[in-house]
Amino acid sequence: MNINIVCVGNIKEKFIEQAIQEYKQRISKFANVNIVEVKEEKLTKNYSLKDIEICVEKESEKILNQLKGYSVLLDIDGKMLSSVELAKKMENIFLTNSTINFIIGGSYGVSEKLKNSVDFRLSFSKLTFPHQLFRVNVLEQIYRAFTIINNITYHK
Repeated sequence: MNINIVCVGNIKEKFIEQAIQEYKQRISKFANVNIVEVKEEKLTKNYSLKDIEICVEKESEKILNQLKGYSVLLDIDGKMLSSVELAKKMENIFLTNSTINFIIGGSYGVSEKLKNSVDFRLSFSKLTFPHQLFRVNVLEQIYRAFTIINNITYHK
């Protein structure tokens, strides 16, 4: 089993990187975990709406080029699941796929093409989270899902 976290940009804060490494280590008992970072597009100081659209298209294409297997887009407009429901979904996905990609888009979102290309759109909340910190949230929920699947005391 393989889990890919496909995201835009890289981690700048050491404490976030440490949390990511902790959850990657925990998940490694159940699956291989890879963080796939695509380069963030930079905007000029006086950028326009068109510049943002171009940025989103470029980042989304880079993400699409990384996807092999079942793809889950983390999307504020996606379907909300409980941790138990996510565990069940992951368990069912792994019956027919060896890889699940969890996609975290860039600061300005993702293209409609990417939204329409994924297998599932998942929302964690209607709230907006910092992209770097959200990686930790995603990894924690993946770890939680594996503990639920394997009947390991962690989820309460």
